[in-house]
Amino acid sequence: MRENEPVLEMSGIHKQFPGVKALSDVNFRMFPGEVHALMGENGAGKSTLIKVLTGVYSINQGSVMLDRKAVKFTSPRDAQQAGISTVYQEVNLCPNLTVSENIFIGREPRRFGRILWKEINRQAELLLKKRMNLEIDVTQPLHTYSVAVQQLIAIARAVSISAKVLILDEPTSSLDRGEVMQLFTVISRLKNEGLAILFVTHFLDQVYEISDRITILRNGEYVGEHLAKDLSRIELVSKMIGKDISLLDDLPKDNVHYLKNEVFLEASALGKKGSIEPVDLSICKGEIVGLAGLLGSGRTELARLFFAADRADSGQLKFSGSIVNVQSTRQAIDQGIAFCSENRKTEGIIDDLTIRENIILALQATRGWFKVISRKRQDEIADEYIRALNINPPNPEQLIKNLSGGNQQKVLLARWLLTDPKLLILDEPTRGIDIGAKAEIQKLVLSLAYKGMSVLFISSELEEVLRVSERIVVLRDRKKVMEMSGEEISQRNIMKAIAGG
Repeated sequence: MRENEPVLEMSGIHKQFPGVKALSDVNFRMFPGEVHALMGENGAGKSTLIKVLTGVYSINQGSVMLDRKAVKFTSPRDAQQAGISTVYQEVNLCPNLTVSENIFIGREPRRFGRILWKEINRQAELLLKKRMNLEIDVTQPLHTYSVAVQQLIAIARAVSISAKVLILDEPTSSLDRGEVMQLFTVISRLKNEGLAILFVTHFLDQVYEISDRITILRNGEYVGEHLAKDLSRIELVSKMIGKDISLLDDLPKDNVHYLKNEVFLEASALGKKGSIEPVDLSICKGEIVGLAGLLGSGRTELARLFFAADRADSGQLKFSGSIVNVQSTRQAIDQGIAFCSENRKTEGIIDDLTIRENIILALQATRGWFKVISRKRQDEIADEYIRALNINPPNPEQLIKNLSGGNQQKVLLARWLLTDPKLLILDEPTRGIDIGAKAEIQKLVLSLAYKGMSVLFISSELEEVLRVSERIVVLRDRKKVMEMSGEEISQRNIMKAIAGG
């Protein structure tokens, strides 16, 4: 690593969208021959900063310097031509084209207007062997190779176009450990060649394995820049979530009801390759189990396996002591599982339906579409749940898209409560809603547990997980790393487990 002039420097960056301040006075710099990790929780501004840097978004205020010269990119092509390339989490190449075509698409060597295919293949082979240490048949279609190899091919294309700054956005999210190490070998080689590499990931172990420098964002604001060797993991987690571990006090528990001996759901070595490593977890009748961890730790992935929204490739599930092979969400619902997704906009509400129609959807699905719920019964159900959950406006014929986030969330809860579930999975149920609605939903969760319903509660807000949970499972880097209950539960212990090391 060389301490010298930064190859890239962003100063006082402001970016605002209608009604939203996405970045506020953010500073960021990169040095040649370094891997620089950009860290922050969901909504911290990482993606916005990258899009500002690469010309996807314009800057409202601030400056960008590349090689000590002011630049202003109006498109990703401008940034690429200046020496900045991005490789995204989802490989954005053409799977039907050959490897060499993907590397040189749009800039094929030609003679008298004709593409020199032999030369393209020769250059592609040389590039992959020299820069990626990869020897493959470049005349084969891209889709014939693994995701890891496709990722290396995308990087090869990027470095062949640009030679100053390489941005890797979640490059390891779909890779296993061996593939990650292969990628890190390539990154180390490129770093030694003097390339400045921006590395975005949610895996703390990988940050400290490959990064030289770390910049932290929180809520669109610059928190700080640190050399990786000078920043402990627990300090990094504290800065990301805005909590100083030395100042943490344990929150009083609002719920005091005891764990039941009757186990409703028991997962044994339940996992999915590339999603989450095998997990053992039981949930008792009437128990609230909290899942804690940073974004990308595997919380949602585990919840989706319980609901069969994703198919597990290892382990088994027991319901009330009996092994059940749940293959579909319909079968999960039949077993008494309800799932409120963290993404209510795309996986929850149906925008152009009314409150009434959104509430009765799940119940209607369990009955089958040939046993239609009468309009009179629909009205009765909608009125009952609108009153019970204090949904506003209390008009069942109001389109749900016109409701606030908190009231949309209440409609989704009503939808699933109507099915009388035995286990309610809540993934970020209070994200983006006001404090009053948060308190109402937390109170509802506690009351449901008192009545015997099991709840799996997922939230990025530690205080919220602490407030409602009787047992907390901590996930880190797609693995279960700790389970705590009773006096063990505290913000300090959770943060230590999240930080690891």
